[in-house]
Amino acid sequence: MIQIRTFQSHDTEQIVNLILTIQQVEFQVPITIQDQPDLLEIPNFYQHGNGDFWVAVQGDEVVGTIALIDCGGPIGAIRKMFVKKEFRGKELGIAQKLLDTLTTKAQEAQMQHLYLGTIERLQAAIRFYERNGFTYIPKQDLPSSFPIMAVDTHFYVKEI
Repeated sequence: MIQIRTFQSHDTEQIVNLILTIQQVEFQVPITIQDQPDLLEIPNFYQHGNGDFWVAVQGDEVVGTIALIDCGGPIGAIRKMFVKKEFRGKELGIAQKLLDTLTTKAQEAQMQHLYLGTIERLQAAIRFYERNGFTYIPKQDLPSSFPIMAVDTHFYVKEI
């Protein structure tokens, strides 16, 4: 049984291992933990204002993550959306449950737009975002409060 819950400090090591394995091994993205200090400071980076960080867990195993950054006003940013390879797909619907949890929180916080950045080689993720109503936006059209990650090349927005 998969449960979606907010981050707890004992999740940190599993989160780092999950995300780095997907980024570095599965998709060969040249990014390290040093490039993502937010992963070691989740409460300080994500869990303030209307932001938060959620994990999908099966028993004690973290199998997915998603984060919402409060960018101020009606704007939120999605970060760190990852699902372990063996747990992907519509059958379990973990990515959808994570995104729905984040969207509900953003709506409750009266956010009007969600933005995200990704890279071109993550085509399955891009298709998932587009199926969920996200549309491509040129980098130059992003709001100034959106935190751009250096590796991101493709950006999306959704009105909620």
